[in-house]
Amino acid sequence: MSIEKDRYELLTGIVEPEEEISGDSIGDRIRKIREEKGFSYEEISNLTGFDIDLLMMIEKGAVQPQIGVIVKLSKALDAAFSRLLSGVGTRHYAVTRKDKRKPVFRSTSEKGKTRYSYQSLAPEVYGRHMESMIVTLEENPEQESSVHEGEEFIFVLENKVVAKIGDDMFELEPGDSIYYLSNTPHMVAAKNNSAVILAVIYEG
Repeated sequence: MSIEKDRYELLTGIVEPEEEISGDSIGDRIRKIREEKGFSYEEISNLTGFDIDLLMMIEKGAVQPQIGVIVKLSKALDAAFSRLLSGVGTRHYAVTRKDKRKPVFRSTSEKGKTRYSYQSLAPEVYGRHMESMIVTLEENPEQESSVHEGEEFIFVLENKVVAKIGDDMFELEPGDSIYYLSNTPHMVAAKNNSAVILAVIYEG
């Protein structure tokens, strides 16, 4: 580990995962639930508006879906958003040490560029309706937006963030926060290179 990286982790408490995310992928969980419930690709496509090719690529792990896509799939599959995102918990509470955060997935844009890397803060809690995560943001020069059900709270931890909510654009610095209804078109990205946020998502 480099001196700069070691100092960064010491100061921020943010430990960047160096290993690939292990365990079932989001695609695996989506496939298992779809098969358990007897849904065909055509039925899920009709319910979500997503192309069958895209659904197949997500299940195979060739495409890493963004949060809005996961929310729509959870509604179509009648499955908890949290189950698709980070699996089923088994406890009534969670204490997550800074060096024990669980990397759950990385999402990509339609062009294949990584936009977000997620670390779940409470995957052990059963029946939860919120997801709290440490998210590493990349730039989003195309300003691709998302629309889905639910509510989101963002607190900036590291570097500057740009947020577009509807037609309004904001620049956020460490310590700033923003709360919005997710059914408003929204985009949250790093202003330059990358940024780190705390994100709390209520599935609605």
